[in-house]
Amino acid sequence: MHNLILAIFCSVAVSVLLKVARKKNIIIEQAIAFNYIVAITLSYFLLKPDFKGLAFTDFIAQSEHSPIFLALGLLLPSVFIIMSKAVEFAGIVRSDAAQRLSLFLPILAAFLIFHETLSQSKIVGIFFAFIGLFCLLTKPNQGQSAVNFKGILGLIGVWFGYGIIDILFKQVAKSGGAFPATLFISFSLAACVMFIYLVLKRTQWTVPSFLGGVLLGILNFFNILFYIKAHQSFGSNPTLVFAGMNIGVICLGTITGALIFKEKISKINGLGILFSLSAIFCLYYLDKFIL
Repeated sequence: MHNLILAIFCSVAVSVLLKVARKKNIIIEQAIAFNYIVAITLSYFLLKPDFKGLAFTDFIAQSEHSPIFLALGLLLPSVFIIMSKAVEFAGIVRSDAAQRLSLFLPILAAFLIFHETLSQSKIVGIFFAFIGLFCLLTKPNQGQSAVNFKGILGLIGVWFGYGIIDILFKQVAKSGGAFPATLFISFSLAACVMFIYLVLKRTQWTVPSFLGGVLLGILNFFNILFYIKAHQSFGSNPTLVFAGMNIGVICLGTITGALIFKEKISKINGLGILFSLSAIFCLYYLDKFIL
């Protein structure tokens, strides 16, 4: 459970960094690009990926995990770009909701792809998890206008993209000792995609963005690492990790927003925290006790 808790803390720290980035003259797109360079470096020195004596390109071509790291390498930066467009055309509240409600896809995959056993306590826990998410995502009237077609496409892309990434990270966790190489290659491909995107945009590079990217890379790397380790710890209970990560991040994010940024927690948000804690109890403690 400690790996999941650490992943949640790192993820919220990433959100806090992105929230204050604009005030620190950090261009988020550049920070994301530099973040992948840091993630590549940490993967190499801390995880020591084993390429089985093959050249980098040969390993990519011959590895049985090629579909996973190719998909992650493309999706990680692409979903970020899609998220930025969704925020532009549909608003940050709707985009954040689409990201969190993508939980539906990995939970569905937990039973259809990863063959998790569906117990009564898990059904109740999943039910509580979604109620908690809806309550936590409920905000005061933001005065938002109707979503146009581009906004709808962006929200669908966010929902689908983040859901698929969660499923792919579970697949990375299942690769066992091969996961360091898979992560290293995924980050390498993601860096290539992001830098190509920025070069095509003719971006003007800045020092604050580089420094922000270094910090972002450290937090994001450990967020992903602990998330994968949590999946390895709860190999037969992916629902707990999928749901725990999503509701844990938004619960801690809500509390952090109130304490640091003086954001108001409404009564329905507080109710959402209670439902979310109940979901964790059902998915982990109650299910464990019944078994």
